[in-house]
Amino acid sequence: MRLQEVLLQTKVLTRSAKFIFLLGISLGYFMVLLDMTVVSVALPAIHTDLGGGLSGLQWVVNAYTMVFAGLMLSMGTMTDKFGAKRVFIGGLVLILAASGISAAVTSLGALITMRAVLGIGGAALLPASLTLIAHAYPDPGERARALGIWAAVTGIALAAGPVVGGLLVDSLGWRSIFLLNIPIAIVSLAITWVSIKETSRNAKRNLDIGGQLLAIVSIVALSYALMEGESYGWSSPVILGTLGLALLSTILFIIVEARSKTPLIPLQLFRSPSLSAGMSAGMLINIGLSGILFIIPIFFQQERGLSAHAAGLALLPMMIPMAINPIFTGRIVSRVGPRMPMTFGFASAAAGTALLVGVNVTTSYWLTLTGLILLGYGISLTIPSLMAAVISSVPKDQVGIASGMINSSRQLGATLGVAMMGIIVSSYSSFVTGMHASLFVTALILLGGSLLSYLMVGRVRKS
Repeated sequence: MRLQEVLLQTKVLTRSAKFIFLLGISLGYFMVLLDMTVVSVALPAIHTDLGGGLSGLQWVVNAYTMVFAGLMLSMGTMTDKFGAKRVFIGGLVLILAASGISAAVTSLGALITMRAVLGIGGAALLPASLTLIAHAYPDPGERARALGIWAAVTGIALAAGPVVGGLLVDSLGWRSIFLLNIPIAIVSLAITWVSIKETSRNAKRNLDIGGQLLAIVSIVALSYALMEGESYGWSSPVILGTLGLALLSTILFIIVEARSKTPLIPLQLFRSPSLSAGMSAGMLINIGLSGILFIIPIFFQQERGLSAHAAGLALLPMMIPMAINPIFTGRIVSRVGPRMPMTFGFASAAAGTALLVGVNVTTSYWLTLTGLILLGYGISLTIPSLMAAVISSVPKDQVGIASGMINSSRQLGATLGVAMMGIIVSSYSSFVTGMHASLFVTALILLGGSLLSYLMVGRVRKS
């Protein structure tokens, strides 16, 4: 008898089957977040070995998030069309291969290319995992608790990434951080293959090739202009032309989506205030998260003289709440809904970021500690809540599309956050002064997310 049939024989074993199922898909997304945090503490070592200035380091981070954001929408469609399990396994295999190659590259360009390939795998894993959860947990309360556990397991990657990554960078070099993905991918692949049942397939769903190409052009053009604007000059023909291309491709994308029979983004979904607010909130929270994860490790290592491992330990107060708190957030959301957890989460993150504005080379670590705790707590309240808000605001057969939309907006926010930090810091002669200015702007953005959540999440869909 097959393992899946045995596990489903009794109610007790059904719970065991769901635990194994949740572990398998959580490990997949674990790698997506691990890549983000591990790379953040390895950037100075990558710079020393492969060269490249602040712009080059931005590309190392953003090559991943740009591709992730650009392909997330199509991956949501592919999840609905081909089945979530197939897409999830495909993403695991791609990450497994790209991680091994990333550890062996000898140039910054090759590393950036492999980071882009890893972004393809990450884009496949996320909407597939959310679709699998939605189908396995049809009850909204149970689903919210499952999403809390999923976020907590994956949040461990955020906590472990800087510490383990920093230790590996100091002892074995930055290449070793990519080898972390290999055993995790193998375990997740084994669990997924054996214990997860394929979801229903919608064979009528077709890929929107035109919309997909325009989405990628828009994201890449905007990211290129933001990251290279300082180098070329903001009024240079290259940057102005690239910004124009980003605007034109965005307008054409909206036109194509409005006319397409199988759009990448069904525009009618935006009639739901919760979905619209959730997408905007996802972008805002990741602007803060990714921007801070980019700039603070560089500050710790280059300005305060910490080792990669010590910098990772210094980030733990931010990461630990993100690993533990989502379990409780899931329970809170199942009782009171997502609106108030999102509102308070953004406010806490904004307060923590505002405290970090006062941090400099000679400041006591206690101020940094307090700011990082508030920031991590706020993010751990916000992300599971906005996921639940978006997934609950659409019909079940459109969960794959909605999950792709919310996570595409989050990854676009991650790209913009890193680019924004680079722009602001580069405009100041002092790194620390530029960091303070960028953190102040980030605090205002997060405060705006709190207001947006309070006013929009949970509103009734327009008729």
